[in-house]
Amino acid sequence: MPSDLQQLLYQPWSLLTYMFLHVDIMHILFNMIILFWTGTLFSEYLGNEKLWTTYVLGAIAGAIAYLIAFNISPAFSAQVSYSHLMGASAGVIAVLVAIATLLPEYTVQLFIIGPVRLKYVALISILLYFISIPLGNAGGHIAHLGGALFGFIMIKQLKKGNDMTAWLSKLFKKRGWKKSQMKIVRDRKFANDDNYKDAALTKQEAVDKVLDKINKSGFDSLSKEEKAILYNASGKS
Repeated sequence: MPSDLQQLLYQPWSLLTYMFLHVDIMHILFNMIILFWTGTLFSEYLGNEKLWTTYVLGAIAGAIAYLIAFNISPAFSAQVSYSHLMGASAGVIAVLVAIATLLPEYTVQLFIIGPVRLKYVALISILLYFISIPLGNAGGHIAHLGGALFGFIMIKQLKKGNDMTAWLSKLFKKRGWKKSQMKIVRDRKFANDDNYKDAALTKQEAVDKVLDKINKSGFDSLSKEEKAILYNASGKS
């Protein structure tokens, strides 16, 4: 995707296609490893549909951040005519920051380093992108920060009951895409029991129920018990 707005007018599709083009095999391999690692955890708690919409919108947010920086900041004025953006990194970091914002205390095992909480993985990644801007690949790092910002805001809004990705899902459904639905299945004998407890659900079903309530009514609508379910699922010891 070109940074020059006049060039972009002649290839507007690159706002979407740039996120699937990479420089070399190591570029795409690194992005796909991170996406697989973060995406597996993300889809476990929020579902596959929200995963791909977060990735796409995060990458678009990264592209917008790149365009704004290169067309407004005098520091990039000499590069606008020939600079281009490519790669999945903005979408991938959006997914990483989103799941880290949802489950900040979740602990992951990093090679050599060992156990690290997700919030620290996200914070260190953002810090590295920020300090790397003057060291080279400034456009790429700015796009990463744009994707990270989207992932953070998306989860914060989701906790308030506002789904920033819903419009994209609806758009594709109108084009014939089918929604992948996750259902909570209960034993029939409990169907009309007002005293039915979350303890009767599996851990994942209980988490799904809490996240569904967040999506509908906001994070503040959760009871202490429901917040505890999400808190415990995040891996907090």
